[in-house]
Amino acid sequence: MTKKIAVINDLSGFGRCSLTAAISVICAMGVQPCPLPTAILTAQTGYPSYFYDDYTEKMDHFRSEWKKMSQCFDGIYTGFVASEGQIEQIFHFLDTFNTSRTFLLVDPILGDDGKTYDFFTPGLLEQMKKLVQCADIITPNLTELALLTDTPYDRLSENLDYYTRISTITNLAKKLCETGPSHVIVTGICFTDEQGILQMGNIYISKTEYLRITFPYIGGSYSGTGDLFASCIAAGVARGDEIPAIMQTAGEFLESALADSVRENIPRNDGVNYEKFLSMLTPKN
Repeated sequence: MTKKIAVINDLSGFGRCSLTAAISVICAMGVQPCPLPTAILTAQTGYPSYFYDDYTEKMDHFRSEWKKMSQCFDGIYTGFVASEGQIEQIFHFLDTFNTSRTFLLVDPILGDDGKTYDFFTPGLLEQMKKLVQCADIITPNLTELALLTDTPYDRLSENLDYYTRISTITNLAKKLCETGPSHVIVTGICFTDEQGILQMGNIYISKTEYLRITFPYIGGSYSGTGDLFASCIAAGVARGDEIPAIMQTAGEFLESALADSVRENIPRNDGVNYEKFLSMLTPKN
């Protein structure tokens, strides 16, 4: 039977992110995505102009109708939430559908490059911390790791000594594992290796494991890469892949998409050319 993931995220018409990214990736990986929109946007919020339709009041219709259908899910994956009220709706959804056989992956979208997004509020952060505590897997970037652990971002910046920086990141991730998620994947860590080559990597931490997976830094900063990565992890876990293995596959997939986008000089807001590389994610049997 096909595995199913409830995907709670926004739908943006342009930007190759959020539900657009999640649906295509999860389908390519042989898993059924069941989208629950938190908002509908004409384009992701990096564009200079966009229309935004808040779905907070509509989210519970999905929960109640799916409950009537006696649906169940192998995984629940949350992405963009714009308010404390939306996280309250997610908790209500979890009360209905999160069972001992269901994993919860939270991509705690709060900010990037040391800055919070426009919708950020202290109240949203506190609610996100509570949601993270319920998760099995989280995929924060460095900014989000700092926010979730009340750590000044400059303790994680690229200006620090590499070993000090990696040690700090690892310790903060372990701190989260001690009280909440079993698996923390810190994404988008840029550094220079021992040969002086610029690298981009992700660090995986659990209570018993540590793994760093890196790829040569290609350049460019694009909308939706975090969504693509988290979607790979969610679908991989649903179909039974080990997290380190799917991290490697996701990294290779994104490296190919990024390289193609840089070659074609794709604007940042448009997201990466990932569609032609989806075959890299398909099940091998």
